[in-house]
Amino acid sequence: MALSQQTTALAPASEIRKPHTGGLSPQRQRQVKQLILERLGESLEVTELARACSLSRSHFSRAFKASTGLSPQDWIREQRIARAKLLIRHTGLSLTQISLECGFCDQAHFCHIFTRSEGINPFAWRCQAMRESNEPRTRPATF
Repeated sequence: MALSQQTTALAPASEIRKPHTGGLSPQRQRQVKQLILERLGESLEVTELARACSLSRSHFSRAFKASTGLSPQDWIREQRIARAKLLIRHTGLSLTQISLECGFCDQAHFCHIFTRSEGINPFAWRCQAMRESNEPRTRPATF
């Protein structure tokens, strides 16, 4: 017994796990995510999101990350890329139009963020998606 108490006392504080606390309530999380998705094409400030939850900016940012695993900016960025991928795949909009529709300030910024996220630029991603959608599931034999 004394040995286990001694090893516990010597364990670094970083190894002691605290229970997960400090996240947004499910209601606030739904509310802020809905607000983000409704205004994804607009400029969104974390201060504005925090105000919608009646929290300070810093408290909101910590709580949002505790709830989602991502900072508010990273979560917004992921949602913008997801919407861009849908628009690229299912519309004929230009990349400039898509970038503005998804809330990026310009096409260059959109291309940079998309490439960093997906490992391929949006034009190449569109070409690849078009090839995949045009390939028949089973190819009939032609003679």
